[in-house]
Amino acid sequence: MAKHGLGRGFESLIPTELVDEEFDPTVDDDKSKLVEIELTKIVRDEDQPRKDFDVAALEELADSIRQFGVLSPIVVVKIDDNYQIVAGERRYRAAKLAGLSKIPAIIRTLDAQNRLELSIIENAQREDLNAIELATAYAKLKSQFNMSNAEVAKRVGKKEGTIVNSLRLLKLPDEAKKAMREHHLSEGVMRPLISAEPEVIKAALPRLIEESWTARQVEQFIASKKKKSSAMATKTHIYAKQEVKLSDKYNSKVRIGVKSVTFSCKNEKELKELLSKLEK
Repeated sequence: MAKHGLGRGFESLIPTELVDEEFDPTVDDDKSKLVEIELTKIVRDEDQPRKDFDVAALEELADSIRQFGVLSPIVVVKIDDNYQIVAGERRYRAAKLAGLSKIPAIIRTLDAQNRLELSIIENAQREDLNAIELATAYAKLKSQFNMSNAEVAKRVGKKEGTIVNSLRLLKLPDEAKKAMREHHLSEGVMRPLISAEPEVIKAALPRLIEESWTARQVEQFIASKKKKSSAMATKTHIYAKQEVKLSDKYNSKVRIGVKSVTFSCKNEKELKELLSKLEK
């Protein structure tokens, strides 16, 4: 076997693990065909839902390809003189790292919706997409192709509740979504933060990442913040009138805490006047 060859006999490379046929409306025995395509003629799909690729994992796959070849063809569609990837970008990238000049591929005739669906299905079934990429892909199916949650669920082989919960992640602030991508945070861990206040999310993220919190720990953190906020609101309600009365009396900003009363002055003159009043 040549070091950079395709491995097993080319006729044995018919894909058996790409996508379940019941979820793939694109199969056309007359038009779909298995070929070897030069890597220089292959381009990625900019709408492909997956954006991040683990470098170490790609290197491992490249090593496997050097030894055994590409065992599962990628899926492409012909666009002008090039071929756009529909499924298998990770194999394509690893093949380039491995030094191959060609890669086995199935050429399909697909419309835009089928391409996006097949990309999502392949990655989702293999759990290659991170939670935010998957949610973004579902949102794209809804917005670009006017699909309901139920229709998206049917097309990608998931429960409707799964789609709904996934889409809710897009309500998180950008810093939280970025953290999910960079630190591979799960949907379950991040879900409690969806309805949390921005300052609570900001406070939780560093500890969540560093201490590898569970969803339960995130919920407890949010609950503790709500309890403190509630206590502060209660305190404010109880002492609000007294704060206003003291502020007027001493011409100073007054704040009443659980066990303290604080006077704040704008300058030294106001401070001296306050001290004079308090000494009387």
